[in-house]
Amino acid sequence: MNLDFDIDVLEKVDQKINTEKEKMWRVILWNDDVNTFEWVIASCIEICNHELEQAEQIANLVHYKGKATVKSGEKDKMISIKENFLARMITATVEYTSES
Repeated sequence: MNLDFDIDVLEKVDQKINTEKEKMWRVILWNDDVNTFEWVIASCIEICNHELEQAEQIANLVHYKGKATVKSGEKDKMISIKENFLARMITATVEYTSES
């Protein structure tokens, strides 16, 4: 049994798991009585590079369901996106999810 090979394999598996975990963060927008559909749509397009149709769908989900996931990915990127929404006075949070 080649112990070095087994360690290499374990390290690669561990690295893959950690990489997958990093991508399991999401930004959630929350409904409020302040922001307009137009503002939320424009913000989704400008901050997340969403197409108009996708941004409209997110705005509708936020309005009718109370919240919507706007983006998922690595933690640091999601925190940055959340901060951009907060700077526009749009309520946003970052959550860890078990979904990839």
